[in-house]
Amino acid sequence: MLEPSNNDQLPAIPGKRYFTIGEVSDLCDVKPHVLRYWEQEFPQLKPVKRRGNRRYYQRQDVLMIRQIRSLLYEQGYTIGGARLQLTEGANGDQATHYHQLIRQMITELEDVLDVLRA
Repeated sequence: MLEPSNNDQLPAIPGKRYFTIGEVSDLCDVKPHVLRYWEQEFPQLKPVKRRGNRRYYQRQDVLMIRQIRSLLYEQGYTIGGARLQLTEGANGDQATHYHQLIRQMITELEDVLDVLRA
C-alpha cells in the first residue's frame, strides 16, 4: 500500500469513459467499502448507477476521489473538514480574494495607527 504522502505515485487514469468500483479502488488506492462510505459523506461524489445497482464512476469522480483521499490521508482533514474544504473550493477564488482584501485593509490600518502614535 502507498504511503499517504505519495498520492502522486498513484497510477495514471486511463482514457475510459466509465470505471467500475474495483478499478477506481485500484486507481485511487482506496478500498471499495471506503468508496461507498465516501459517497454517503460527500455529496459531490455521485457515480452513475446502472442495472443491478452497479456503480460506474466517470473521470471527474476519480479525480474527486483522489482529492478527497489527499485531504483525508495527506493533509489530515476530518471527514467534516474535507467536506467543508471541497464546498469552499467551489467558492475558493472569491474567498481568497476577500482574504487578500482583508489582509490589505489590516496592513493599511496598522500603518495609520503607527502614524497616529508618532
